[in-house]
Amino acid sequence: MSDSSRDTAQGAGWGAHDPGTYGQLMPAETKKISWLDPRMLWAARNGVLASWFGDPTGRTRGRWVEQRTAAGAPADKVIRRPEPDRFSFMVIGDTGEGDDPQYAAVPGFLKVGQDTSFAVLASDVIYPVGSADDYDGKFFRPYRDYRAPIYAIPGNHDWYEDLGAFMRVFCDAPPLPAEPAPRPSGRAWLRSRLWHRPRQSDGQRLDDARALRGHASQQAVQPGPYWAIDSGPVRIIGIDTGLLGTLDAEQGAWLREVARGPRPKILITGSPLYVDGEHQPCPIEGGGTVDEIVRDPENRFVAAIGGDIHNYQRYPVTLPDGRTLQYVVAGGGGAFMHATHTIPRVSVGGVEEAGFRCYPLRGDSLAFYSRLYGRRLRMRRFFSLTEDEATAVIAERLGIPPTRGPGGPVRITRRIRLVATLLGTARRPDRGTRFRLPVRKIYTSLFSPSSATYSPPFFKCFLRLDVSPQSVRLRCYAATGNRAQELDPPVEDEVTIALA
Repeated sequence: MSDSSRDTAQGAGWGAHDPGTYGQLMPAETKKISWLDPRMLWAARNGVLASWFGDPTGRTRGRWVEQRTAAGAPADKVIRRPEPDRFSFMVIGDTGEGDDPQYAAVPGFLKVGQDTSFAVLASDVIYPVGSADDYDGKFFRPYRDYRAPIYAIPGNHDWYEDLGAFMRVFCDAPPLPAEPAPRPSGRAWLRSRLWHRPRQSDGQRLDDARALRGHASQQAVQPGPYWAIDSGPVRIIGIDTGLLGTLDAEQGAWLREVARGPRPKILITGSPLYVDGEHQPCPIEGGGTVDEIVRDPENRFVAAIGGDIHNYQRYPVTLPDGRTLQYVVAGGGGAFMHATHTIPRVSVGGVEEAGFRCYPLRGDSLAFYSRLYGRRLRMRRFFSLTEDEATAVIAERLGIPPTRGPGGPVRITRRIRLVATLLGTARRPDRGTRFRLPVRKIYTSLFSPSSATYSPPFFKCFLRLDVSPQSVRLRCYAATGNRAQELDPPVEDEVTIALA
């Protein structure tokens, strides 16, 4: 097994770059996404409009579900697969940028997943707005050689065009009939006037794109944007958290129903329940939260995996009844990298720093962003930190041992400390922090949405889960874009989850 980022800097992808073969998989002309482009931000305005003028996704989702049920989809939305008691599946989140970071993860994904039964895309299948015209280069083409079915749950970006393309691709759903326009007054009318909608010509190439995943073994039709899969000894439940990271009342009632019973369950969600050192239980319209359902011992959940945040995190939360639930963030499948060096020293839900895992390591995240800012601001000599310098200053600020040993002695200078502060590096809770977490996120998101397309390491990741009657073995694999990690994807984290 190759070195991981916890073993060596070379295992993290630093050092002499030897790019892998992922570039050969990409279309000849790849349009790179930049979230610094005002036109892109304007196209993706529906999330902001929903927060200002009311969120219409619950009603729209209900119409999609009603349509699919009328067309013969199972009313309980359960997909019953014929897997034996032992099988494997893949999870990869936030994939659909269609440029280097997404394609860099594909060779390792194909290698690790070649004997798996199916895969699940966890959130944001297509950036920037879920358009049907983007499915060619951002879904069908990158995963054309994955020979098993792919199921998906939508992320907020898939909802920016009212989920139309997602429903066509994954549910074989025709467009919804148009609704009458609201009266010309009030919040709903103003929202409808500003709402982004797909172009009339959108999706004309979709049939040709489908041919890229046209093999019989690749076909699957899911009953809607949320679903459950009964496979072997487990039930996998995928929920749709829409534009604002919540569940409507109808979906909440369905979740409570399919969560019942003694069968062990794994939740896949677009909004992680533990992330960045915080608990985010995900409210349900009308009362209650998703995490209350997950924690209920009668429901037998063993893990909750969420996308949306573009890195990997794991929180093993021990509940009052003695069970341990694995809460995982797995959104590092293809979009720009969300920083991990802004995550404070972990102390949440009974999970302390020693039990927490993340990828990229905080030191690698800080080194990545320091070089990015140095390049963008043309201040490389000031901003750029080596991976050893970044690892050392993270250990100092959080009061933890270095996650990876340095290659040599490191002297932490005033410049290194200042750069770490400017880039939003967290501090120990008992020492306070100069920047509150939302401000730190501003610092590291200013350039990141168009940052990850320069060169390796990209710090992408995906999961493989091996299921048996006794346990689920969860492994997080890294993809850096370098040939070494492409040929032998390193395991960045691993945990065995008991089912008995």
